[in-house]
Amino acid sequence: MLDYKFIKDNLDAVKQNIVNRNMTADADNVVELFDKRTALVTKLQGLQQKRNENAQAMKQKLDPEKRNELIAAGKAIKDEITSVEAETKETEAALEEAARQIPNMVHPDAPVGKLDTENLEVKKVGTPRKFDFEPKDHVQLGESLDIIDFDRGTKVSGPKFYYLKNEAVFLEQALIMYALNTLRKHNFQMFITPDVAKEEVLKGIGFNPRGNESNVYSIEEEGTCLVATAEITLGGYHQDEILDKASLPRFYGGLSHCFRREAGAAGQFSKGLYRVHQFDKVEMFAYATPEQSDEIHEKLRQIEEEIFEGLGLPFHVVDTCTGDLGAPAYRKWDLEAWMPGRNGGEYGEVTSTSNCTDYQARRLNIKFKDDDGKNKYVHTLNGTAIAVGRAMLAILENYQNADGSVTIPPVLVPYCGFDKILPKK
Repeated sequence: MLDYKFIKDNLDAVKQNIVNRNMTADADNVVELFDKRTALVTKLQGLQQKRNENAQAMKQKLDPEKRNELIAAGKAIKDEITSVEAETKETEAALEEAARQIPNMVHPDAPVGKLDTENLEVKKVGTPRKFDFEPKDHVQLGESLDIIDFDRGTKVSGPKFYYLKNEAVFLEQALIMYALNTLRKHNFQMFITPDVAKEEVLKGIGFNPRGNESNVYSIEEEGTCLVATAEITLGGYHQDEILDKASLPRFYGGLSHCFRREAGAAGQFSKGLYRVHQFDKVEMFAYATPEQSDEIHEKLRQIEEEIFEGLGLPFHVVDTCTGDLGAPAYRKWDLEAWMPGRNGGEYGEVTSTSNCTDYQARRLNIKFKDDDGKNKYVHTLNGTAIAVGRAMLAILENYQNADGSVTIPPVLVPYCGFDKILPKK
């Protein structure tokens, strides 16, 4: 959430930012409510001063008529204070709700655009493989290798669920261990996080827990949701805390199941493992001072690149355009791996990393004590180490062989215990 005074003092820039992000939010309403709240607080302070003056006057030696006048005045002041307090509380709630709709400001170098096709490629690693046979997509491979069962996943749980079988079980665990060990090498503190979080934490991170556009599963009558990413639980970990500046930056890694409704996400690339309702993910999360966050954002991206270079997968890095950014993100890098089965061969997103500046910290009330003795909001950053389904998809399609087998990337063999998956059908 942006600072109310910042919105007022930079109203034109905030409104242009909303346009650039292709979002709908009413910044004018925020300013109007902010001014109203300020006026009400000033009025309330004046009434409280009157109440105190009236109370002091009552301590004096007074004739009965004057005392009755002060008693009546005191009652009127009390009633007015009650009324103004109620109006202030109502205005503050409306102000907070309106301000939560305002997205974070965007890094000045982020490309302006509405669609992901307008993201800017900034780096390319590896060369897409040229096959001397007709490659299969991962759905076909999953069936012929007997390692993924989408049909029974749909039968038992519904569309976009699946069973991993046989070697895929070990491949998933290998990817998780590979990512965890990479983060351990970079001195991350590791967590296995809860799969459930309170709605207030989701709102703080920037997820909408309710409504048709919500991407999360709400647990009815509990005030909680299944998490869509460990970003939620790692971000909520220090809610309402003041962190020691000397401990910053803090790097946390979280392994969690992720549950997503994927509302409105139908399309030709949503089949198979690319867009599912449940998957496992290793997430990176960092707490930093404002001066540290840009450098840490680069560090998170470099770790993502290290992981996918280690897997031997061709990928490119894109600077996400304004219209493709989530509301909390100040800047976001996406890694897109080459997927031979995607429309005859295209890049598809496998990781992202975002600098959310103090946008989430304001909502979650996470601060640090600066050298000047003042409490200031931390900056929060997040990044995907491994989203297992998409990484597995890219491995199966890129490492397939003419005989229908799939070679395991050498870096994963020690974790898997085998170096090839052979067809069974």
